[in-house]
Amino acid sequence: MNAIISASELAEELAGTTPPVLLDVRWQLSTAKAAGAPPFDGRAEYAAGHLPGAVYVDLDGELAAAPGAHGRHPLPDVGEFGAAMRRAGVSQGRPVVVYDGGQGWAAARAWWLLRWTGHPNVRVLDGGLPAWKAPLSTDVPTPAEGDFAPVPGARGLLDADGAAALARSGVLFDARAGERYRGEVEPIDPVGGHIPGAVSAPTADNVAPDGRFLPAGELRARFEALGATEDGAVGVYCGSGVSGAHEVLALAVAGIPAALYVGSWSEWSSDPARPVAVGPDPQ
Repeated sequence: MNAIISASELAEELAGTTPPVLLDVRWQLSTAKAAGAPPFDGRAEYAAGHLPGAVYVDLDGELAAAPGAHGRHPLPDVGEFGAAMRRAGVSQGRPVVVYDGGQGWAAARAWWLLRWTGHPNVRVLDGGLPAWKAPLSTDVPTPAEGDFAPVPGARGLLDADGAAALARSGVLFDARAGERYRGEVEPIDPVGGHIPGAVSAPTADNVAPDGRFLPAGELRARFEALGATEDGAVGVYCGSGVSGAHEVLALAVAGIPAALYVGSWSEWSSDPARPVAVGPDPQ
């Protein structure tokens, strides 16, 4: 099953007999607070206009636990996540389509969590809200309670030790911008650099200028050139497990399964005992 869906395909499915559940996960990493500007408000964006029938899901409150020792966006409590998804109308036997404001990071985080906890049919709207050309709605739906019961998977998730080991035994991608990987700048976390052995693979290089994913063949060629194969162990991390989920999604489009280190650099760099590499070389 494809992990993404085009706007035209989604319109057809919404008009069909078994329309998917729509989740609006608009969110963006914002440093506006430091500049004195108001932070991004995904709920307000949703209220101003969303895909008809879509239910808003809050990334910080429902797709992550509170920031702490395990990073800025650690895994949510599984029971609380399941309750949030059921409130949104998510059921095991009904497809789900997730979208955000176009960057794709937040939608990918929801996609990854639902897939990791056992939902069999989740896709991300390719290109997000900007790809949707039909009218939007301001009506807030009240979906029937879903029946989704999350069961975390045995695979697909890395902790700090697992990420460090994978950087030596397989391929661990760092999905952040190259300058953060190299340690030239670090606007958020305690220290710049990367996990020793990790390979720089910025998420921004997986999409075209309009925010849509590159064709699967191009993505596959990109990742294979960086050392990934569908038979080898592949993992991804980023700053806090959000843009990294987008890279896992890109790898899925390319036909290469990958695990996610959810704690990512925000967890890794918080422990001064963990090694840090700087510069363009993985080691």
